[in-house]
Amino acid sequence: MDLLISGRAGARRLSRQVRVGHVLIGSDAPVVVQSMTNTDTADDFATTMQIAQLARAGSELVRITVNNDEAAKAVPKIREKLLSMNLDVPLVGDFHYNGHKLLMDNPACAEALDKLRINPGNVGQGVKRDTQFASIVEMACRYDKPVRIGVNWGSLDQSVLARIMDENATRAVPRDAGAVMREALVTSALESALKAEEYGLAGNKIILSAKVSSVQDLIAVYRDLAARCDYPLHLGLTEAGMGSKGIVGSTAALAVLLQEGIGDTIRVSLTPEPNGSRTQEVIVAQEILQTMGLRAFTPMVTACPGCGRTTSTLFQEMASDVQSFVRDNMPLWRDKFDGVENMTLAVMGCIVNGPGESKHANIGISLPGTGETPAAPVFEDGVKTLTLRGDNITNEFKAIIERYVARTYPKKGVSA
Repeated sequence: MDLLISGRAGARRLSRQVRVGHVLIGSDAPVVVQSMTNTDTADDFATTMQIAQLARAGSELVRITVNNDEAAKAVPKIREKLLSMNLDVPLVGDFHYNGHKLLMDNPACAEALDKLRINPGNVGQGVKRDTQFASIVEMACRYDKPVRIGVNWGSLDQSVLARIMDENATRAVPRDAGAVMREALVTSALESALKAEEYGLAGNKIILSAKVSSVQDLIAVYRDLAARCDYPLHLGLTEAGMGSKGIVGSTAALAVLLQEGIGDTIRVSLTPEPNGSRTQEVIVAQEILQTMGLRAFTPMVTACPGCGRTTSTLFQEMASDVQSFVRDNMPLWRDKFDGVENMTLAVMGCIVNGPGESKHANIGISLPGTGETPAAPVFEDGVKTLTLRGDNITNEFKAIIERYVARTYPKKGVSA
């Protein structure tokens, strides 16, 4: 496999490049952040609003469920509403079981989508499988849409699994059940991709994924898949779970693969907290890429964990407030200024590491720890510029950030 040196992760696997709407995936393009709605797609207003939230949070592709005629008919309306909001985020239609029929019966749906996602494990059974798979591929070709062939071990093609199991039984030293399952996943993805090409879909219109819910299995599957093809790969730990469990599991799996140069798009499939925001999965995906040095999305705040020297919660509250302030302002800053996403910030809690970390950041503040003089020096690009005191430090620091952004980063569309 040819390799491209790119970013701190070292060798980046070279793949074909696929265009999805205005987004490029694969080859030397940046790793793309994806997300998925959890609204009823037939409710075009609610789905549009959630897509808008995800896109504004930084999701570069958004996948929506297309499971019945009502959902299929809603897709063009959703596209129209998004464009009226000046949002041109590419939409991916997620099809299971009846995708062939929905696309044939609703050509406007096929036209409004930017990519189709199909699962070879449930596209059809028996003699219908190949016919229905071919029908979806035909629609993709007709409307010039790329396809993600997404295999999942929760819905693996049983005929492929049975064949791999039979082959394993004839081996002198049979592999264990986990290895057989992994081989079936990879085989299903690769054979389906070749079949799609036989049906007329160009090789630069295909993206593959093979999702599992175990970290070690995911790493093994994608290492194998990456070694055996040059299609772009979409990474994600399926059914990652809630809260810290989902975040830790996804990060552990994706970070290993990304460090090895494997992966062209990612999704962090978090189960939202009750009434929680769907945008958390976008933020986590961005933070994985940014902390690895692969991309920059928004200034991130360095903050200490606290110790016996920081019995006040001031620095914790301020760090949270500043991070939220930056994220809230990024849509405006991103449109107005060049490079602001690379800015670094530090909110530190005491004199031990506070001044040093603050000097390393573009803008940093060292708050007083327990028993220290009630003063907070501010550093800009390593130089102390002023000292803040009193009860309004957080708002004053945010004003300093705004002035720094306006002063430091060139305005878009304005020549030097």
